[in-house]
Amino acid sequence: MESLQLRSADLQQKRNAAAHNTSDFITETLIVRRAQTFAIELDFSRALADGDRLDLIVETGPYPTKDNNTKAVMQVSSSGTTTAWSATRGSTSGGTLQVIINIPVNAVIGRYQMTAQLTAGSTSSFPVGNFIVLFNPWASGDEVYMENDAHRREYVLNETGFIFLSSGRMTWDYGQFEEGIVDICLLLLDRSTEYRRDPVTALSKRWDPIYVGRVLSAMVNSNDDNGVVVGNWTGDFTGGETPTSWGGSGTILRRWSQSGPVKYGQCWVFAGVLCTVLRCLGLPARVITNIESAHDTNRNLVIEEYYDEDGISIKSPDSVWNFHAWDEVWFARRDLGSTYDGWQILDSTPQELSGGSYCLGPTSQRAVKLGDVNLNFDGAFLFSEVNADKKKYIKYKDGRTVLVHTDTTSVGQTISTKTVGSTSREDVTNDYKYPEGSSEERDVYFKAQRQLAESSTGIIALSAASSVKTAARAPKCAISCTFELIAQPQFGEDITIILNLKNGSSGNRNVKLNWTATSIVYNRTPFKEILKNSQAVYLAGNEEKAISLKILYTQYKDTITTDNMIRIVAVCHEENGGCFLVDKTINLKRPPLELKASEQATLNKKVTVDVVLNNPLPEGVTNCFMVIEGSGLIKHQRKILLPDLKAHEKIRTQVELIPYRTGPRRIIVNCSSDKFTGVKACLPINVVTA
Repeated sequence: MESLQLRSADLQQKRNAAAHNTSDFITETLIVRRAQTFAIELDFSRALADGDRLDLIVETGPYPTKDNNTKAVMQVSSSGTTTAWSATRGSTSGGTLQVIINIPVNAVIGRYQMTAQLTAGSTSSFPVGNFIVLFNPWASGDEVYMENDAHRREYVLNETGFIFLSSGRMTWDYGQFEEGIVDICLLLLDRSTEYRRDPVTALSKRWDPIYVGRVLSAMVNSNDDNGVVVGNWTGDFTGGETPTSWGGSGTILRRWSQSGPVKYGQCWVFAGVLCTVLRCLGLPARVITNIESAHDTNRNLVIEEYYDEDGISIKSPDSVWNFHAWDEVWFARRDLGSTYDGWQILDSTPQELSGGSYCLGPTSQRAVKLGDVNLNFDGAFLFSEVNADKKKYIKYKDGRTVLVHTDTTSVGQTISTKTVGSTSREDVTNDYKYPEGSSEERDVYFKAQRQLAESSTGIIALSAASSVKTAARAPKCAISCTFELIAQPQFGEDITIILNLKNGSSGNRNVKLNWTATSIVYNRTPFKEILKNSQAVYLAGNEEKAISLKILYTQYKDTITTDNMIRIVAVCHEENGGCFLVDKTINLKRPPLELKASEQATLNKKVTVDVVLNNPLPEGVTNCFMVIEGSGLIKHQRKILLPDLKAHEKIRTQVELIPYRTGPRRIIVNCSSDKFTGVKACLPINVVTA
């Protein structure tokens, strides 16, 4: 009988990709999802005869073993199983055989090699090919299963989204299906500390979304492990890109794979990149933004802020960021119980150590709302971010520390994400906590405090908090004050803000008003003082006064950071020692940028986009350029130099694109100069076939 040889193998990439919802990947490698079957076709030198045996062997990693779930040997037979790797004989025609391979629901994700082992008198082996296995949100047995198809399309297949900020939103190009991205995402797992320390154990854990999510949370920041993005909140970005300059994940991930950690990023950059990696590997994910987000360093669920008597912020371990972005990923929590299934929080911004690494989560969103802060992972930190109380203290020159304000409601506002299938914002605040001011919210807060007090970390937190418990309370202040901003100013304009003072008593009051204006990073780190002022104010009984405070462009232009934020703090001192402190963050609008496509975009045909940039400043700008990116429209980020602009000058230029994928796309343009950065706009472009 003719010897049995494997002449060729067809992994039927197009057919299998369609069945596994992986057709969007730009790759020549077959990508499939676990808990599902895929078909291959093998062409032998002759038909298999009785007594011939065909085994298919799949392996992943450098040291594959059956015990570690990184190797499987499947005898091709007439029947298979859905609970393990199996290979079922399909249709035959001469020496051509179709084989249906089942991937078990607990398969580790990653890159596999497949080998055919033929036994026909003697045994010989032949390479079949390589393929990649991902998590499967379409399979009900997978931990990441998501029942709603519209949600799967949004949180797994959508390649662009919006990241919300305190001043609006930005478009982010996730680009998880672009060429080479899946390889980089798998490389992240291979470059992790866990893998370098013990690759066999690390590989065996890659079936578990908890483990994978935690590793990726650590690897997206560069701390500890030479991960993707270097964080920088100093306001000085010399030697790298400003965080506001990024518009998508693809360029960042490619740069990291080629030359190591990428400079620089802040929270939305970390969140955008992590969302790309999660979606690429099959984990349903979305970016969440929390306005007034607390960073509680001592785990006492209270943010202590300190100021001097002029209203200048004194550095404190605790802080409240104007906003903070993190990710949610969807999966079941078999380690905690079904109560905590659903959205889990991951945060790759390096703020605090978790288990010895700069990562956070996965923290059950449900556990945060219920105040169950003693569960894995990082529940107390997350709870504080959305629901800590806040206390403001003034440190006087004579050594006194006085508590002037307690706030139980402002932390955790307008927690937002992109709405499914829409460009609008979805408010998910009520998924994180009960409404502020409700009895349920306070009950949960005190429950969380009790749980911390009963834990070892709680003892440390209570000890750390004891130093401020001795602070005296300021005498009751009859004066209240609020800031009022008539309209959001644009960068380049003078700023006018109104301080409204009200005497709540019938007696006359002499008030000393101190106020300062400081440029800040978005996490409220002071950058440079712009100005400070002091004045005496007389208020008759029950009188109200509106005081106009002005900051000129010439005063702030050389102090502002790329975040375009100014913080104003006012302190009112009464004669009797009463004190009231109020603060306001001003977000300056960036210059306008207009985009317009000249014609219908058609696959593989040139389309022109008009770009109009206006310099609103009363002075010229130099070193102008724009950066363009957009999955399916431009394969690699493109940088185009622009001419210098005179004061109030407008420039019009054109960009030519050749779309290489159909469907709804978005082009993102980001303009910068020596005086402004992060001037962004996006344009939806629907690409059709010819």
